[in-house]
Amino acid sequence: MGAFKQWVALQDDFEAFYFIPDLHAITVDYDPAKLRERTYIAAAQMLAAGVDPERSALFVQSQVPEHAQLAWVLNGITGFGEASRMTQFKDKSSKGGQDKASVGLFTYPILMAADILIYQADKVPVGEDQRQHVELARNLAQRFNHRFGETFTVPEAHIVKATAKIYDLQEPTAKMSGSNQTHAGVIDLTDTPKQVAKKVRSAVTDSGTDIRFDPAEKPGISNLLTIYSAVTGRTVDDIVAEYEGQQYGHLKVALGDLLADFVGEFGQRTRELLDDRAEIDRILAAGAARAREVATPTLELVYERSGFVAPGGVS
Repeated sequence: MGAFKQWVALQDDFEAFYFIPDLHAITVDYDPAKLRERTYIAAAQMLAAGVDPERSALFVQSQVPEHAQLAWVLNGITGFGEASRMTQFKDKSSKGGQDKASVGLFTYPILMAADILIYQADKVPVGEDQRQHVELARNLAQRFNHRFGETFTVPEAHIVKATAKIYDLQEPTAKMSGSNQTHAGVIDLTDTPKQVAKKVRSAVTDSGTDIRFDPAEKPGISNLLTIYSAVTGRTVDDIVAEYEGQQYGHLKVALGDLLADFVGEFGQRTRELLDDRAEIDRILAAGAARAREVATPTLELVYERSGFVAPGGVS
């Protein structure tokens, strides 16, 4: 939710590139039919949220092959130990065991760096948990520039503090993520309003009864306050003041109703867009063409600096 709000607002001041990361999706076990369907759903959701294809490039990652081509070049200047230290790989591989983790999962932060650098991006709108990946992109850009000459813009993370990280409703010390094995604590934008309200009412809270923002002592309530702030745009302090002296249940019911309304309206817009797949295909194709206008010259420069022979010989 925080990301969607950022993306829509950033269109006013920046040339923006937004894509559905289907290449990243195949680094873990997946169903091809579900991947294709979820790609359409993600595109429809981004449009429903307000991403404007007239102002921004909206596309599917696999339709811009320069992402994967640049990632291979960046693999060659990334150290094994450097990749091993990436936090999210360690977290995800620890759940299923490193022997079962794919090479793609290990190297996907390098593909992430390529996603950024291929567009000569100045700023990368990410959550706090992705800061390490932006740092890798910065390091690789600087390393390539130092070895082969100035080629890449060195990007910066663009993080909105108020919605930096939203946690699982059932495990409020863990990130809310669609990859969690159980979705009991995850609010999906495809959930029905009834499902959303039930998940919020069932959210894990903390000992005591006072409603205050204290992530260390009250992670459950603090998480609900953060979500409440993200939905309404109000400050956490303002929300805390409103619920002073009230029980946890009052906050849960109110937040559940707010989220149910939001998801209901959002879902309706998404379903209307999904009814016209041909239009989504048109938008994504136009976005990919726009993206390649920037990505292709970047890759050509990288190939030339890397010493590759251009098609037809040296130009």
